Amino acid sequence: MRRPDRRHVLMAMAAAGAGLLAGGVPELTRTPGPDAPPKRPSRRALKAARQPLRDPGYAHGPLHPLRRPVHSLHDLTPAAPPNAVALTIDDGPHPRWTPMMLDLLAEFRVPATFSLIGEQVVQFPKLVERIVASGHQICDHTVTHPLNLPRLSADQIRDEIGGAHDRIAQTARVAPRYFRSPGGAWSAQIMDTATAHGMICIDWEIDPRDWARPGRIAITDRMLRARAGDIILCHDGGGDRSETIQALRTVIPALQGRGLTFVAL
Repeated sequence: MRRPDRRHVLMAMAAAGAGLLAGGVPELTRTPGPDAPPKRPSRRALKAARQPLRDPGYAHGPLHPLRRPVHSLHDLTPAAPPNAVALTIDDGPHPRWTPMMLDLLAEFRVPATFSLIGEQVVQFPKLVERIVASGHQICDHTVTHPLNLPRLSADQIRDEIGGAHDRIAQTARVAPRYFRSPGGAWSAQIMDTATAHGMICIDWEIDPRDWARPGRIAITDRMLRARAGDIILCHDGGGDRSETIQALRTVIPALQGRGLTFVAL
């Protein structure tokens, strides 16, 4: 019997191996190399990315101020529900207190409006994303929180307001529709600048002065004075906010028990 030529044997083995690779290797074992083109997102993913985020405010659409700045829900049109109050939370995001605040709001199913400082937005972007994903409203609170904002130059005012607006919009994927001046310090220049950025200037009716840490009982008593239409101020940044968290644990169910409903602006 004639022995097969070595060359033919090698060719046959190579052909068999090629066939095995082409048809016998499971797809899961094929790992793309580093030069492989990136996987294209699905049409569904692309469509979801293009969808605008739903406005979490009570109107789910444009609001218009009846005065500048707005002090209560009665200063806005269209009108809020007659038994509504708005909880606004300033000076975050903060890596410790903001997550605790978000957990508390989720527990009681309360939407709120967070006034964000631009520098901290850049430092803690994931918290900004969580605020938005949790269904809360966001508000511009300047880049550096200068309490002397009215005394700054026109250029500095524009930088503080516009800079925070842009940082928040880039991080949250939605532009803030509200502006709150630090310390409630207002001027015509400040309000005109905020308006030029498409933002409504908001103040408050109920100030528990929790930033001064007067104690849980004092903060609770002041917030319990809220009536329908009031905008309530409190803080999740700027210092130890444990007293605020403790007070809200009492205040939120107490106001709800009085028939008041919390809304986002």
